[in-house]
Amino acid sequence: MEISLIAAASLNDVIGKDNDIPWDMPRDMKLFVEITKGHHILSGRKNYMSIPDKYRPLSNRVNLVVTRDTSFADEGAHVFHTIKEAVDFAEKAGEEELMIIGGGEIYKQCLEFADNIYLSRIQTEIEGDTYFPSVNEDNWMLLDAEYFDKDENNPFDFSFEHYVRR
Repeated sequence: MEISLIAAASLNDVIGKDNDIPWDMPRDMKLFVEITKGHHILSGRKNYMSIPDKYRPLSNRVNLVVTRDTSFADEGAHVFHTIKEAVDFAEKAGEEELMIIGGGEIYKQCLEFADNIYLSRIQTEIEGDTYFPSVNEDNWMLLDAEYFDKDENNPFDFSFEHYVRR
């Protein structure tokens, strides 16, 4: 089973502010849905709870939530207390590509054993309190990139980049 991180980050690596995404980019969200649909997705509890109620759990995906909170439960989500437990669950279920969807600490912990990174690089610097981890370029090769210009619905240019581990 491959393990992939999927994220959107500004030029200064911000991915969140006040437990929310600090931009509204529908084209990027469409890419997120296309890439993650049909897969197991792994999220930290805070990231999972930041998803609006009407979308949670994310449909057409198996939602895996990792938390230290032993009392946490959410209908439609599988709850685990370690990343390893969640990864093992996905692998035993026959998942081919587990998608790690955040937040910052989950990305940081999963980066060391990930096979792919799907990164929407939002072409702006923005203030935030949650960051995508620093990626050692010696370990990763850019496989593909697609560029999108800002428009009336997407306030920033962005690139959608696919990296594979060397």
